[in-house]
Amino acid sequence: MSHAHKELTSQPGCWERAAGLAAEHRDALGASGERVALVGCGTSYFMAQSVAALRETAGLGETDAFAASEFPAGRAYDRVVALTRSGTTTEVLRLLGELRGATKTTAITADPRTPVMEAADEVAVLDFADEESVVQTRFATTAVTLLRAHLGLHSAQAVADARTALSEPLPEGLVDCTQFSFLGRGWTNGLAQEAALKMREASLSWTEAYPAMEYRHGPISISTTGTATWMFGEAPEGLAAQVGETGALWIEGRLDPLAELVRAQRLAVAVADTKGLDPDRPRHLTRSVVLPSA
Repeated sequence: MSHAHKELTSQPGCWERAAGLAAEHRDALGASGERVALVGCGTSYFMAQSVAALRETAGLGETDAFAASEFPAGRAYDRVVALTRSGTTTEVLRLLGELRGATKTTAITADPRTPVMEAADEVAVLDFADEESVVQTRFATTAVTLLRAHLGLHSAQAVADARTALSEPLPEGLVDCTQFSFLGRGWTNGLAQEAALKMREASLSWTEAYPAMEYRHGPISISTTGTATWMFGEAPEGLAAQVGETGALWIEGRLDPLAELVRAQRLAVAVADTKGLDPDRPRHLTRSVVLPSA
């Protein structure tokens, strides 16, 4: 059994622990009304997108998300929150260094023995959600859960849905599909992007992700028999039927969207298994991107 499989199945318990830590880190995660930016790389960037949309939609303050390498120089924020599992990613550490003394910074990390502990003003450590696999699963969703709980948007139903996502069989025929499209709306756009990334990393699958309303504007042309389209959250009216007419397999997002991501993680590992791939060690990837000093 791969590390990825074991780690993704531990997520309900991790979420419960993270939700219980939200009050402890209340001041570090951004007060209501603050202008906040969330940053990350790879998976952490997509999680930042989701949380930024959640926070702003909830009316808690203007919130943006950026890849750490693309943070806009000179733009003013009350706080920047960095998501970094390893605590060693070059782009994140560089940005935190540039912001020191000018903008309050917080890092959410899995490893308290890394440079991010000194680079950020405040740190929330989720070491119980750290991972052996290069492919991120539980740290990403646990960090989102911490932030959802901080925003007052986490519920026990999300944990229950995660358990359902782990116990129910995947939809019939899904593992055999040759192409996967993931769709989102609002805060679930980031989750859809992350689902597609998991499929690419773990199983080398052809995957794409789009805002659901944009799917009709070109991408639906790839839908056909043997492909799958997976909706995170409520689908736009008529889209399921339209995808069905192409012959593609339509997957309805009926669970909490974060739990739907758990289902997609399971799919990525299952497809990797069918291809004889190691989801713990994807080709060309490492746990953290650490660049040589300039």
